[in-house]
Amino acid sequence: MRLGVVGAVVAALLLAGCGDDNKPKPFGQNMPSAGAVPSGSSAPGNNTQAAPAPDDVQAAAARWGIKPFAAPPKPPAQKPVKANLSAPVVVRQVPTDQKIVFVTLDDGAEKDPKFLDMLKDLGVPVTMFLNDTYIKQNPDYFKKLQELGNTIQNHTVDHPNLKTLSAEAQKREICGDSDAIAAAYGKRPVLFRPPFGNYNDATLKAAGECGMGAIILWRESMQINDMQYDEGLKKLHPGDIILAHFRGPSELKGTTMTQMMANLFKKIQEQGFTIARLDDYV
Repeated sequence: MRLGVVGAVVAALLLAGCGDDNKPKPFGQNMPSAGAVPSGSSAPGNNTQAAPAPDDVQAAAARWGIKPFAAPPKPPAQKPVKANLSAPVVVRQVPTDQKIVFVTLDDGAEKDPKFLDMLKDLGVPVTMFLNDTYIKQNPDYFKKLQELGNTIQNHTVDHPNLKTLSAEAQKREICGDSDAIAAAYGKRPVLFRPPFGNYNDATLKAAGECGMGAIILWRESMQINDMQYDEGLKKLHPGDIILAHFRGPSELKGTTMTQMMANLFKKIQEQGFTIARLDDYV
């Protein structure tokens, strides 16, 4: 990302406040697309559990002031973006002609319980890039989000500007966060987002050595009521990656995180897009 764009994004963010059967089913299973006919069928030997009726889906989405999301297309058999540990790829947009976008959430500072309810109701996926500093405050909160089918990826231990650190210090930040996430959630991250979008050659080398196959940046960022687009953009495009943050009313001028995310979801729907799972494509 160009330096000017990074500065604009950081300034905007600072202004805003920069296999258990009883568990919710992963995305694509817990919520049908709008107008879909629930089958109620199941594989032989499993307990039959009917999918929510269309009216229930409508009502669940209406609680947040939005419409149900259309189900995303089936993920491609081969991921269009290939991970590379020796030279992690930098990704801002996934190559696709489908009208899908990817929602990512950074850091973990705010832990709004209503956001859990929102994702249960809407059945849409997000990818979380978390700092261990915030995970340690309430690891169970992010565990509940993980159980909904959302993945937890790497955002460093303490959210530093990596370009100001030595190569060894960068490696400690990245590998340390992966170690903490693996210990807390049982799976090591494979995707990495550098804080503020700032990175250099040492970052790429350290990320690969810590098991990161891709550096995930963004093309849009959510700013309370509307999206801020990357330079030269005025609307969403297929495969765009959207940045949002775990932020609370003190950073969002009185708006809750759940209200901000409802605003984001509305903007995505207004442009005719639905949300897919980033990990299925990268």
